Amino acid sequence: MDAIEASNLVKKFGELEAVRGVSFTVWEGEIFGFLGPNGAGKTTAINMLCTLLRPTAGEAKVNGYDVVKECNKVRQSIGLIFQEPTLDDYLTAEQNLRFHGYAYGVPKNTLEPRLRELMEMVELWDRRKAKIRTYSGGMKRRLEIARGLLHRPKVLFLDEPTLGLDPQTRRRIWDYIHDLRQRENLTIFMTTHYMDEAENCDRVAIIDYGQIVVMDTVARLKDGVGGDVISVKTDDNEEAARLLQKQYELDSSIGNGVISFTVPHGEEFLPGFVSRFPVRLLSVSLTRPTLEDVFLKFTGRSIREQQADPMHEMKQMVRMSSRRR
Repeated sequence: MDAIEASNLVKKFGELEAVRGVSFTVWEGEIFGFLGPNGAGKTTAINMLCTLLRPTAGEAKVNGYDVVKECNKVRQSIGLIFQEPTLDDYLTAEQNLRFHGYAYGVPKNTLEPRLRELMEMVELWDRRKAKIRTYSGGMKRRLEIARGLLHRPKVLFLDEPTLGLDPQTRRRIWDYIHDLRQRENLTIFMTTHYMDEAENCDRVAIIDYGQIVVMDTVARLKDGVGGDVISVKTDDNEEAARLLQKQYELDSSIGNGVISFTVPHGEEFLPGFVSRFPVRLLSVSLTRPTLEDVFLKFTGRSIREQQADPMHEMKQMVRMSSRRR
């Protein structure tokens, strides 16, 4: 059984269409990501899957349960970590977790060992009696992950899981996520606008203006850009360019004393090329396409052109609405 199934999912706010007929499937045990700028519809989509918003049209199932008709069963089977912290600052860490456990009906004889197991996993057991207002942003995020797992969900939703955290803390959070995926046999659905964070996904759907633009594994998305860029310095770049065309049917460009060309699977191409190319090579480098390149190819702009803005999703929806008039 697939963990998540969405078919032509739509969400409108009045005349504004935030999610515009998205369809996708998330397989059990995979990390699946929505990658897109702020305001692309990522959070709206995840809120429909988590039953926080009712779809305007379309259907979705999570763990086999319909998000409209069986919303309580969906909620019992998922964990959710929001963009913004939702911990009670005036309670201790263990009090926050116990309250969550009671809300989900976790039996007391199960709750206490589970609480300790998770707090040790995220390295917060020694701070369990500290109030949340004394926690750093990274500590809060780690505790929210523990809280989201307390009732043993089958699917964990992460909405911008490392938003606002420094790079070192972000890497640490992802170490925990990969570890718990193995421990808990979890399916993870995440949204992000960080390119490096999306690299953690088995598959990525690029979403823009409420629509899925392209969806595949990270490796295949990068391959779709056109391959790896190989740059070489030779003792005769003009002759090298001629031979690249003649022997390999490769177009190349010369700039700043370097000749560059693109090939698929560059790491497989290079050994034979280096050993057999008749022109003397002075240096060789390989650059793989990034998800930034993928986003640029399929949307025509850089994701970094979109600035973090809490009102950006509404601004995007207004823009979409005005385009259709």
